[in-house]
Amino acid sequence: MLNTSKYKFSSSEIDFRLPSIMGIVNVTPDSFSDGGKYFSTKSAVDHALKLIDQGAAFIDIGGESTRPGSEPVSVQEEIKRTIPVIKELKKLNKEIIISIDTTKAQVASIALDNGAEIVNDISGFTFDENMLDVIKEYDPAIVIMHIKGNPKTMQENPFYEDVIKEIKDFLTNQIKKTKSAGLSKIIIDPGIGFGKRIIDNFQIIKQLPEFESLGYPIMIGVSRKFFLRKTLELDINNVEVATVIMESLAVMKSARIIRTHNVEYCSQLVKLASNII
Repeated sequence: MLNTSKYKFSSSEIDFRLPSIMGIVNVTPDSFSDGGKYFSTKSAVDHALKLIDQGAAFIDIGGESTRPGSEPVSVQEEIKRTIPVIKELKKLNKEIIISIDTTKAQVASIALDNGAEIVNDISGFTFDENMLDVIKEYDPAIVIMHIKGNPKTMQENPFYEDVIKEIKDFLTNQIKKTKSAGLSKIIIDPGIGFGKRIIDNFQIIKQLPEFESLGYPIMIGVSRKFFLRKTLELDINNVEVATVIMESLAVMKSARIIRTHNVEYCSQLVKLASNII
């Protein structure tokens, strides 16, 4: 049961009793699925506008690859990549709800200054100890995600005694911290593929309703991820159908935000699922 079913943003109110879509825009040269395609400001903006037209409720803009084995980038480089995109999008369409995908307080602050309304932190607000203090004055929505390790090392033999309990305990602890900082528009993400074995990813989807007791909308990102490609022996260019199948299963298991590369397919899923959930 959600503590609050609707979150208010500057342009609209989102009802999380029904599924919605977060479209991914990677302003990076080395993303695992679309690295380099949207590295220029123009290509990133054009792509974001296309995702909005296809049905994305949110656009998640990231300037640092978080694929397994990736190297971190500097604050300055991340700002250089993401902020011009945010500024241009807001100039073209003030109603777009923008999420900044970052673990750095300085990047988040500048993004929020320029119109972003969500901070999506893959570390669950653990990598930068200043993050909560810096962003709380903006009162953004926040995504608390679980990760084991960091992107460079997270897939080097991760192990769990009880993956659901460990993730749930982490999310519970971080929810308390963010609420203590005065942040209330919380979204939780169990972190598919972030320090998880293939078996863990399937277990998370299978037991996704376990996270409903935390009282916040659940976001899931399975788009084009390795566990799907490995299980079905597919390459990165042939995993769209598998992605939308797993996204469908996640929605039926209680996910209410789907973070995806293929908004066109996911939009069809959301329209259909909204009639039966």
